[in-house]
Amino acid sequence: MKIRTRLCIAFLTITVLPMMLILISFWGLSTYQRDAFRKTYGLSEQVDLFNSNSTQVFNRLTRSSQEEIRRQIKENPDQFENPDFLENLNQELKKKYAYLIVRKDGEIIYCGIDDPDMILERSLPLYEEVDNSFEGGIYLDGESQHLIKQVDFKYSDGGEGSVFLVSSMDDYIPEAKRMFVELLMMGVLILLMTGFALVNWIYKSILKPMDQLQKATHEIKNGNLDFTLDVDMDNDDEIGRLCQDFEEMRIRLKESAEEKVQYDKESKELISNISHDLKTPITAIKGYVEGIRDGVASSPEKLDKYIRTIYNKANDMDRLIDELTFYSKIDTNKIPYTFSKINVASYFRDCVEDVGLELDASNIELGYFNYVDEDVMVIADAEQMKRVINNIISNSVKYLDKKRGIINIRIKDVGDFIQVEIEDNGKGIAAKDLPNIFDRFYRTDSSRNSSKGGSGIGLSIVRKIIEDHGGKIWATSKEGIGTEIHFVLRKYQEVIHNNEENSDH
Repeated sequence: MKIRTRLCIAFLTITVLPMMLILISFWGLSTYQRDAFRKTYGLSEQVDLFNSNSTQVFNRLTRSSQEEIRRQIKENPDQFENPDFLENLNQELKKKYAYLIVRKDGEIIYCGIDDPDMILERSLPLYEEVDNSFEGGIYLDGESQHLIKQVDFKYSDGGEGSVFLVSSMDDYIPEAKRMFVELLMMGVLILLMTGFALVNWIYKSILKPMDQLQKATHEIKNGNLDFTLDVDMDNDDEIGRLCQDFEEMRIRLKESAEEKVQYDKESKELISNISHDLKTPITAIKGYVEGIRDGVASSPEKLDKYIRTIYNKANDMDRLIDELTFYSKIDTNKIPYTFSKINVASYFRDCVEDVGLELDASNIELGYFNYVDEDVMVIADAEQMKRVINNIISNSVKYLDKKRGIINIRIKDVGDFIQVEIEDNGKGIAAKDLPNIFDRFYRTDSSRNSSKGGSGIGLSIVRKIIEDHGGKIWATSKEGIGTEIHFVLRKYQEVIHNNEENSDH
């Protein structure tokens, strides 16, 4: 859920929802109080306690007392001079928030309250001055508000009598007051509950993930990249996507840090290997130069041998430096390729002739077998492919352990590809090491191989060049028997477009 949607829901939660809940609560409480009010006072019809016409409420409350007064006036008007009767009637009225006043011949003979309001008594209507049927009433507005209902009658002795029902309207009746309090409390409770629910929802959906992100940022600042965010990553909102991006950033930073550690390790290993490999020919060159200076090479044949050896060692150093330079270009993806069409048969024939002389000098037998047609072509960089052949053969020579070494080169036609196989009869490679021999600096047995020399990047360079040519390289081997390196290159095929012209006949 998007933050914009959450804000809309939050707005509705703090405005519309409380209003709806308060209205429902108001309706429920008012219905309950009306029913309770009607049952308490024995009313036959519902009374709206919140009706602005409070006169109606008080009128209905005293309706039964009004009927009793009418009946007594009709049957025995002299009862309104009986203190006991008047007191009992007044007690009933007090239960209904009213009291009784009786007047005879202009004088108050009974007042239902202990401390009568003299202003009220002077304001009472005269005999037959207003409608005296109890149906109407007058409203006196002074320091206190009163609703007065009057009925006039004649005593048996001919005296003029008036009965007044007085209801004080200064305050609401207790039921209305209680309902106001209950509604207020209910409104406050609803606001608190919706506010708590809203805060809890916002905390879980926004603040908690932000807090986790803050902790994660602190962990990254301290260099810890092994933690995970304790939030739901599946949320498709701004916070969820931010957490997903942050987690991806953490993973990439961790991978980058691990790559840097590995790179530093490989760099140190490369420096160590290069130092070892450079030290060996330099030591040999220094020894032969000192021999020449000291006159050890006394004959022309011996001098020629010393010079040839120095020359070969210098070539070894040059080849090592060239390999190191090429390795730096691999890391920056700046290998200078010059692709062109190459005839497979003639190209590999020339390569075999170049390496054959060196292998003969080392008492290594070289076999060459070409099974492709003379017109088969590939698109390749001739110089870099020669580097591939030289690196593979040099690696084979390095680990030959037989008295007479054998290296066979086979060129095969495999459909749309040519496959090159370079096989030796060396000591072979263990099955567990075979998948890793094309990795940089990987050595099958560092304790034995360190003495063989080499930077440890020769086969990784081979794989890089073959893959950049769109090919594939792999190895098979049997320990004690030998190793075979395979790689494939796609054939060059010309696409011929036939343009047919349609003529009108």
